[in-house]
Amino acid sequence: MNSLLDIARFELAAWRADRHPDAFPYDAVVAAFRAVGKHFVAAELLADLDAVRRDVPRGCPAHRRLAGFLDTTLDKFDGRYDNPSYLALEQLGLPGADGCPAPGHAAHRRDRLIALLMADVLRFELETADGGLDLMPELRPDARLTGKRCRHALRAILPALECLGIDVDADPDDPMGTAHRVYRAVLAGATPDERRTLQLTALPVSLVHDEYMFIRALQSYETVFAQIGVQLTAAIAALTRGQAAPATAALGAAEAALREASPLWSLVATMQPDAFLRFREYTDGASAIQSRSYKRLESLCRRPDAERLDSPAYRSVPEIRERVIAGRPTIDEALRGAIAAGRLSPDEHTALSAAMAGFEAAIAKWRKTHHSIAVRMLGERRGTGDTEGVAYLEQARGIPLFSGGCPFAHGARSADAAPAGALQLTPA
Repeated sequence: MNSLLDIARFELAAWRADRHPDAFPYDAVVAAFRAVGKHFVAAELLADLDAVRRDVPRGCPAHRRLAGFLDTTLDKFDGRYDNPSYLALEQLGLPGADGCPAPGHAAHRRDRLIALLMADVLRFELETADGGLDLMPELRPDARLTGKRCRHALRAILPALECLGIDVDADPDDPMGTAHRVYRAVLAGATPDERRTLQLTALPVSLVHDEYMFIRALQSYETVFAQIGVQLTAAIAALTRGQAAPATAALGAAEAALREASPLWSLVATMQPDAFLRFREYTDGASAIQSRSYKRLESLCRRPDAERLDSPAYRSVPEIRERVIAGRPTIDEALRGAIAAGRLSPDEHTALSAAMAGFEAAIAKWRKTHHSIAVRMLGERRGTGDTEGVAYLEQARGIPLFSGGCPFAHGARSADAAPAGALQLTPA
């Protein structure tokens, strides 16, 4: 065997004589992809994988995992490469993806995924810095930047570890030692299924070091958005029943989840602009404007205006757009219905309005930070998804989350809750 490519092709050929999904040579295939970056994988290996995919059923969980992995590896080969396939979102198991509507279940899933994803970032950064990992050698950060990156990843992971009851002896005077203990504790406690998920959801398109962290950070935000979507759906259901207290609590939990995730932006901000621009060359077609989780969040608050619904922002997520057009319930509509039916007391009305204002303020802060990082990374360069990059973000910041801002706020709306806009920091 002369190369990882040869090994992967040999093991694939051997596997096709058996075809048991649990015996698929994931390790060899992933190694071949990571050795060059997804954009540069040899055509022969892609053809082999395509031949395998034609005969894979999607009945049992093992077959579904294999089929999902093949779809992710072959997205460029198929000409359907986009943000969800870049981030392998179908394989992550985002909160709510299993159909469970319980907010507590979604919150636990968020904590588990954030713990795993951030632990993997720490592992990658520290093992590379220690010389134990020889992957993605281009534009590696220096020791100072690695330390800063690990500190922000720790800030992002520690709340999840607390909720999960994982004690890691965090020492504020020894962040790097804490980082080593954290990733080892989390990954040592990961199930075989979780370890496999981590492996199959990190297929960078390049060999640029920072892209690995970038993928994990965006996957983490998708996790948070998905969990918030479950919270907002619960708020709508509660309002429809005339129950203001659980709706207020759900909105409060959504705000808390977004604010708790703010260290993820600090983590993304450690990305070297030159590194971003280098791997961005190979991600044409993948844009965060295609985020289903974010558009679902936005469209659960109020029905988008006709102009936005007909824009690339929603045409890039056709399944979400179709649900909006079909009349998906929103918090705005549920609240109007509760008010019209006289189901809310003045105190309930005020508390709910304050919760809406608080959530909108958190979204506004998130968008403002997103815009500032995009300015640093992109400058005047165009974005993707039929957008104009930073100019698109600037325009989208003026889109209100709720009708008229927060129409029932009775003055409770924070000054920070100015109407804001859409997601777009993109790898291309």
